[in-house]
Amino acid sequence: MTSFADIGAAVIGTGFIGTVHVEALRRIGVDVRGVLGSTPERGATRAEALSVRHAYGSLDEILADPSVDVVHVTSPNHLHVPQASAILGAGKHVVCEKPLALTAAESAGLVRQAAASGLVNAVNFNIRFYPLDQHIRERIAAGDLGEIRFVTGHYFQDWLLHDTDWNWRLEPGKGGALRAVGDIGSHWLDLMAFVTGQPIVSVMADFATFVTTRREPTGPVETFSTERSAETVERRMGTEDVATILLRFANGARGSVAVSQVSPGRKNSLQWEIDGSEAAAAWDSETPDHLWLGHRDRPNEVLLRNPALMGAAGRAAAALPGGHVEGFGDTFGALFRAIYADVAAGRPNPDPAYATFAAGHDEMLVNDAVATSAHDGRWVDVQRERASSRNDATPNAPREEVPSA
Repeated sequence: MTSFADIGAAVIGTGFIGTVHVEALRRIGVDVRGVLGSTPERGATRAEALSVRHAYGSLDEILADPSVDVVHVTSPNHLHVPQASAILGAGKHVVCEKPLALTAAESAGLVRQAAASGLVNAVNFNIRFYPLDQHIRERIAAGDLGEIRFVTGHYFQDWLLHDTDWNWRLEPGKGGALRAVGDIGSHWLDLMAFVTGQPIVSVMADFATFVTTRREPTGPVETFSTERSAETVERRMGTEDVATILLRFANGARGSVAVSQVSPGRKNSLQWEIDGSEAAAAWDSETPDHLWLGHRDRPNEVLLRNPALMGAAGRAAAALPGGHVEGFGDTFGALFRAIYADVAAGRPNPDPAYATFAAGHDEMLVNDAVATSAHDGRWVDVQRERASSRNDATPNAPREEVPSA
């Protein structure tokens, strides 16, 4: 089997999340051949700052580089489909940031193209790879919680609280019609379907936009940056600041989730609780090494992440001994180890722990149902059967410059 050191990777996007990809790839021993920025000048500046050997001038240059085996797409959402399609067409494996596309109609063609290619394809739902999330998925599948009945939680951030906060994700043409749900809510929805083993089949959603007008800086803005341009332009907002969603799962379980990007003091708080007929479990991403286990007739428990006390999946995702906290950045390393094991083997895993394009497309189907429900004010079923029967064309693959994430 090929070692990770023999695999060459390139990263499209040099912003916050692109940098996380570069650093995680290095940690697992993958050779990062270069990065592609929004402009040649920005790419060169970021390549130097990251000590990356090369700044590519275009996507074409990446695709023509025989030393690149895998391409990571961390560009704005509207570029995911054309870029991922071009990468697959060039015979290279691809890791794409979420959401996979702006709509399920777009992502459907990518799923077919990926399946026909025989190449490894993955969507970066990295939160699956907190070790305790991997662990509890195994325990739920083994029946430890009994029948899953009720799934609740939230995903709260505050980085778009003020009207001076700005990012490309606020622009529907770049980020998509869903903002809070598409950006962070999709993580929670994917995670709960993954952990419980139960697809979401129906939703009832309500949206609200509280910051109705924002001041867009005239200069570039980094994600999560606190620096502000002195000159701004007022923009009306058409995407949601918050969402509340009722859920029905395939086995009949019920659920609810609240999503917000305007919750003061919440920097990156993803919480979930899963109640079963025998026991319950709860977890918070801001204290990721602790898993609460609830019982009716005996004392509750808190499991401190410890490879010696977790199942095989949890141990595989863990890189440090118990008591040494593993956080957000570590999930990328665990995710990439799983993906690159398949790259090294030369073929996709038929049942991977990471999200494939097919899983990313399924989340897009859920998102489409959420958007329809919020618009119509009614329960909406996730249209899996109708979506799978559509004959969407494989997306085109234009070669265009890449704004950084």
